[in-house]
Amino acid sequence: MKEPVKTIRDTDEGARRLGRRLIRGARFGAIGVIEPGTGFPFASRVLTGTDVDGAPLILVSGLSVHTDALIADQRASLLFGEPGKGDPLAHPRITVRTRAERIPRSDPAHDRMRARFIARHPKAALYADFPDFAFFRMAPQSASLNGGFGKAFVLEAADLLIASPAIADVAELEPGAIAHMNSDHAGTADLYARVFGKSRKAGWKVCGVDCAGLDLANGDELLRIEFDAPLSQATELRTKLADLSRLAREK
Repeated sequence: MKEPVKTIRDTDEGARRLGRRLIRGARFGAIGVIEPGTGFPFASRVLTGTDVDGAPLILVSGLSVHTDALIADQRASLLFGEPGKGDPLAHPRITVRTRAERIPRSDPAHDRMRARFIARHPKAALYADFPDFAFFRMAPQSASLNGGFGKAFVLEAADLLIASPAIADVAELEPGAIAHMNSDHAGTADLYARVFGKSRKAGWKVCGVDCAGLDLANGDELLRIEFDAPLSQATELRTKLADLSRLAREK
């Protein structure tokens, strides 16, 4: 008698890194909620960013069905991963089960989330402060990762979030670090994008810094550059960026 085929692989560090990259490197995702009144699953598309610990952020209008749904039921799924050439099912994607937390404007974290989101989506500044728009932090609960045919994994929240005692300190340094990189080290972002992101374009800018990596933007494109390991203290950031530059030049 043949043994059953194992469809879920043991979660390894490669799966964790892929899942994190799919989430942190995304500009948008598909959201699935339970529609109030009907109880039917409802899917839509949302722009996404990330909080300083890697949790997804969304900015949504109170006029949308999915906003009403999140207020009525915090449970939601986010699908990340873009298809490329050939079979769309051959490309990696991840579905993250989340619990949505609406962030009121009085919350001390609101301004930080707003700044990080708009740095990634500059056009969102046109409507982010409209009275009917709100930020939701989508706290991961678990995830299903499909890395391609025969590469299925189950991930937990801890596999996706950034774990570091330096998160708050790096968040305070982030605006200054971004300004410094883009003004005093112009061209370094292009170097990172070319070597680590295989981009042939010029004009990349740093738009986000956290304990686990950098976000680069070029128009409507986004690149995520992950560190080899999260920072354990904020003072390591300068050295980490210098090491990245040295490694990029060597390659």
